[in-house]
This record gives sequence, structure tokens and C-alpha cells, in this order.
Amino acid sequence: MMWLSGGFIFRRGTSVYHRLDPRVKLLISSLMFVTTLLVRSLYELAMVIAFMVAVAAVATVLRRVARTMALTFIFSTVIFVLNLIVTKNLETSALYAVRFVAIVVSTSLFFITTSPDELEQVMKTFRLPRDVVFAFVTAVRFIPVMMLDTLQIMDAQKSRGLELEKGNIIRRVRNMIPVLIPLVVNSVVRSGELAEAMESRAYGAVRRPTSLVEYKASWADKVVAFAAVAIFVLTAYSFYFVLPTTVL
Repeated sequence: MMWLSGGFIFRRGTSVYHRLDPRVKLLISSLMFVTTLLVRSLYELAMVIAFMVAVAAVATVLRRVARTMALTFIFSTVIFVLNLIVTKNLETSALYAVRFVAIVVSTSLFFITTSPDELEQVMKTFRLPRDVVFAFVTAVRFIPVMMLDTLQIMDAQKSRGLELEKGNIIRRVRNMIPVLIPLVVNSVVRSGELAEAMESRAYGAVRRPTSLVEYKASWADKVVAFAAVAIFVLTAYSFYFVLPTTVL
């Protein structure tokens, strides 16, 4: 669990991908996300995933992406089994399962390489309501914190004799109650502290507050953005016009 939770915590990097404008990274992740929805075969989806792995290698976050995939494969297996039962089609079921993995990879690449502060600035550039931006960024910040709190509570309860890995499913669910109650209490306490901090900083007193940091795309960011769009157009054209003709 500790190994898994580490994949959801942002760590500042020094790679070329980390230094890109966060808006460019959002564009790349969005294009990869759309591409996974456009593919119609496992061969095409394998090409898209290979490109995502290459991007993760450039960003030096392959190990962290693998951590986020550990839990994804469980849901992917469930999707495969349910689709196989309903459709009775092995290829279609595998396509949906692998597509789910690709969708998670495309989104995790952005959140792993982008800090919550950068995410907040990107959302502000889209003129989204301030309360919506604050709520979303706060949720992103608290996800890894809650995961670490859960691990600490589980370790504390195990030291007191709580057995979480023994017994049937019903017993294991009941044994999670001593973990969930302290977790809920900690979340309520933390939310109260956050509300007090917001009040002390006069949140909402200024309708349109200014930002200390304003992003300006460099020539390198523009080149990468243009290349990403060009690759997306060529990929979509190949999937819908070139590859079907080749197969026929």
C-alpha cells in the first residue's frame, strides 16, 4: 500500500517534460485521452500505449506510472470479465479493458508531472469560477494525504492487534471500521482547520484576485504543442483511412 500510494504524490522533477508549460502538458494528455477513444482495435491501442510509455520515459516517471497501474489492472480485469459475460466477444472485451488502462495512463501523466499550484493556474486561465478551482485543487491535494493517513491508521490498528488480512470478506469489511472512523474524524478536523485558514486569509474578499505567477509559453512550448497536434492529426488520419485500407 505504501508503494502504491507513492505513485499519487507529486514530486518535482527536472526532466524536459517537467519543465514544459503546464498548459502544454494538459494538451498532450488531452490528445492522448481522445486518441484512446478513437482507436478501434488492439493493434492501434498498443501503438497509443507505446507512445504513452515513451512520454513517461522522457519524463522519467515510468516507475511512478507503474504504481498507478497496479490498482488500475484490478478494475481492468473486472471490466474485461463483465464485458465478456455480456458481449461474448473476447476481442471487444480486451479492447475495453486495455482502453481503460490507457485512459488512466494519459490522465496520470499530467497529474504526476504537474503540481497542484500549476494545475490551479491552468484552471484560472480557462476563466473557471474561483470556488470551483479551489474545490478541485483542494481535492487533488488531499487525495495523497488521505491515502497516507489511511496507511498510518492501519499500521496503528495492526499494532493493537487488529487483523485486516484474515477471515472472509464480511469479516474483513467489519475489521475496516476501526480504520474508517479515525479517517473520517481526521478529515473533519482537517476540513475545519482549512476553513479557519481560509477565513484568516480573507478568502472571497476580493472578487478577482491577482496571481503572483503568470505563465507565458516559450518557443519550445509552442514547438512541442504544434508537434503534439500534428502527431494527433496524423494518428487519427492513419487509424481511420490508412490502416483500414491496408488491412483490406
